[in-house]
Amino acid sequence: MKAEHIKLLVSSGTGPAECKRAVSLVIKEMLSEARESGLTVSTAFDETSEDGVSSSALITVLGEGSAEFSQQWLGTIKWVCPSPFRSNHRRQNWFVGVFLLKDADVISLEIKPSDLKFDSFRAGGPGGQHQNTTDSAVRVTHLPSGISAVCRDGRSQHRNKKLAIERLSDVFFLKSLQRQSNENKQIFQLHKTLERGNPVRCFKGAKFKEIKK
Repeated sequence: MKAEHIKLLVSSGTGPAECKRAVSLVIKEMLSEARESGLTVSTAFDETSEDGVSSSALITVLGEGSAEFSQQWLGTIKWVCPSPFRSNHRRQNWFVGVFLLKDADVISLEIKPSDLKFDSFRAGGPGGQHQNTTDSAVRVTHLPSGISAVCRDGRSQHRNKKLAIERLSDVFFLKSLQRQSNENKQIFQLHKTLERGNPVRCFKGAKFKEIKK
């Protein structure tokens, strides 16, 4: 049986820095829930500022139950919190949109193999007895642009190389989305379709605690 493979676009739309901060908080929560469910997840971000905020990200969810997991997030996510950037700002409601991307939405990019440079290194981070002990992690760099992506999730260098290339394609997709966001195409209108009055999930405070309905 073919494993489920879902791509989600997480976007702050045209919102301010607070909405971009909400993007990172939403993604952190999504990754935590996905891993608790035994799903494999990867992320690709657009350009991130020094404040650690990003206007959009692409989440790839792989594994049985991916569709059910994704369904819990699709729509508008509301974050109720005083602005972390503007202490006297009165607004406290910030919104993020989570959209399902179909195959037709994701641009197929032609990346020349000769333009790619691969570096392998030992995977870091927690892992206990499952921690990689060989140089299986892979970083791929697109030489003409300098854009790179890293994968350390797989247990083999071959698997990580394949996933790193996919993540690199996701980064290019996000950059293409930014460049074409003003064109009259359905996928690029997602940034303008946040339904602020009907959030599917709501979180509150700096610790991003969910408000149960």
